[in-house]
Amino acid sequence: MLGKWKDQLVDKYRSRIREKAITRAKARIAIAGRSVESFTEDELETIVREEEDKLRSDILKSTGLAALLILGIT
Repeated sequence: MLGKWKDQLVDKYRSRIREKAITRAKARIAIAGRSVESFTEDELETIVREEEDKLRSDILKSTGLAALLILGIT
């Protein structure tokens, strides 16, 4: 029961991170003045993966900062 709930929650957040990474990747491509069609599937996957990594890093940083603030450490 708990394992299923945990898996659903993890899948939900992975999906949201992926969607946000795709949005950021599209913006990054537009800023570069290129179109999505000018990239191969592997190149697009690499760009999205980089954005996912950045998002995860940002989440970890903000979570760590929040934990420090809760503990009163700055």
